[in-house]
Amino acid sequence: MQYDFMKNYSDNSIAFFDFDGTLTSKDTLIELLKFARGKTRFYAGLVVLSPMLAAFKARLISNQRAKEIMLSFYLKGMPAEEFESICKDFAATHLPSLFRKPALTELRRHLQNDTQVVIVSASPENWILPWCQQFNIKCIATKLKVRDGKITGKISGRNCQGNEKVKHILKKYNLSHYTKIYAYGDTPDDLPMLSLATESFYKPFKEQLI
Repeated sequence: MQYDFMKNYSDNSIAFFDFDGTLTSKDTLIELLKFARGKTRFYAGLVVLSPMLAAFKARLISNQRAKEIMLSFYLKGMPAEEFESICKDFAATHLPSLFRKPALTELRRHLQNDTQVVIVSASPENWILPWCQQFNIKCIATKLKVRDGKITGKISGRNCQGNEKVKHILKKYNLSHYTKIYAYGDTPDDLPMLSLATESFYKPFKEQLI
């Protein structure tokens, strides 16, 4: 669908935005891990994790399993309070540079036109939610398990990806209440979410950053 940046929106509408790759130019999980552990340690870890990454690319293990292995490797045992502090710092200092300018322009236009905006992401909510709260934006995202006050590296429930995005959306929202439903995504995993929309946009934003 051709994208129209000058479009006006109904106030009885809702817009669902994928986060990584749609609003941002990079995978924010990777950027968060670099921020939390330092680039040297992060890239050294990729060497250790290379068999897992190869298995994931060959589709021998699921996205959720691969994500949990990576999260466990870098974060397991970190106090949850420390992790939350790192995520808030990342959201405030590093996340803004990762956003695509046209994507933020579109998101802000929705907000100005009283469209309810919801971020729906497979990345953990820990650094997305602090950003969303600044603008009264709702957030549906993957949740991490915490045990005894520490990060376990495991995901609570299912990774918020593909059909799981649809399940979460339908659990929280009665879409029959909205005259317009917008959805934005950039990968095949976003297609189930886009199928819910009255107007969907696949890879709509250019590689321009703020």
